[in-house]
Amino acid sequence: MKVTAEKNEQVANMIFATIYPLYLNRLEKNGRTKEELDQVLRWFTGFDQNSLQTLIEEKATYRTFFKKAKIHPNAHLIKGVICGYRIEEIDDEFEVYKQCRRMEKLIDELARGRKMEKILRSEKK
Repeated sequence: MKVTAEKNEQVANMIFATIYPLYLNRLEKNGRTKEELDQVLRWFTGFDQNSLQTLIEEKATYRTFFKKAKIHPNAHLIKGVICGYRIEEIDDEFEVYKQCRRMEKLIDELARGRKMEKILRSEKK
């Protein structure tokens, strides 16, 4: 599927704090924990736990969330299909949407029981 400017804007204006409990609920149903979710989010965004909690409390939009994030240098290794979109085919002009889908891919892998060392990508040597 193709991302549109409207779709990118729609996601950019979503409140991270309203989606976070949905991520957590899905993970807990699959035997994962809040600590694991936060570990994945911290790895991906570069936030520490306090910054992450502050953004939740401030009800930051995804636009603000990703603007403040220092996306991990290995984020380009996150590939595949999530919600019908192939991550590596999302145009760079739709940066918020691309980062959102990358983050959701990591959360999906966590929910499916993938090992943390595989989720937190590292460059192959």
